[in-house]
Amino acid sequence: MRVLVAEDEQLLADAIATGLRREAMAVDVVYDGASAWERSSVNDYDVVVLDRDLPALSGDEVCRLIASSGSPTRVIMLTAASDVSDRVAGLSLGADDYLGKPFAFAELVARVRALGRRSVAPVPPVLERAGLRLDPARREVTRDGEPITLSPKEFAVLEVLMRADGTAVTAERLLEKAWDENADPFTNVVRVTVMTLRKRLGDPPVVLTVPGAGYRIA
Repeated sequence: MRVLVAEDEQLLADAIATGLRREAMAVDVVYDGASAWERSSVNDYDVVVLDRDLPALSGDEVCRLIASSGSPTRVIMLTAASDVSDRVAGLSLGADDYLGKPFAFAELVARVRALGRRSVAPVPPVLERAGLRLDPARREVTRDGEPITLSPKEFAVLEVLMRADGTAVTAERLLEKAWDENADPFTNVVRVTVMTLRKRLGDPPVVLTVPGAGYRIA
């Protein structure tokens, strides 16, 4: 899952990003509304965590622009104002969810994951295929009932492949969904991560290479 965090309190923004990355999400961070709109109009984000009180361009305006663009990106708005009227105003702009500050980080993670499931075709909360079982909420993977320990990046790649339900996923798509914008597209980072993922999942291999098309789960 790829997420954009737009928050002008830099310490908070960076803390949110660090926490979401630990949950195997690819996260980009901006500190003003103009940058938030620029990034969201260029990159394919599943969820934008959007502060309402942003400089340069307000969070309200960014939310309105995202909603009017027809993008499947989901928006969760953050604000210190938690009155019902404020929540109604935020949702009326096209936001999909609303969370008042201060908030429990575990709740933010749960809401981001829930919105991420809604940004694509509906999929079960627990993914199963070829003897693999992946639970995004609990960060758990098993194969034939045996637990498997994965790094956050390996988990993210496997989740993208599992969500594809057997269809091939290109290396470019994996890079887009499992890495942030700082990843160098000209490196072999996707191939190396897939190789280590295969080793951790064991034999017989379940992550298959599709020549000219990418990778898929058997």
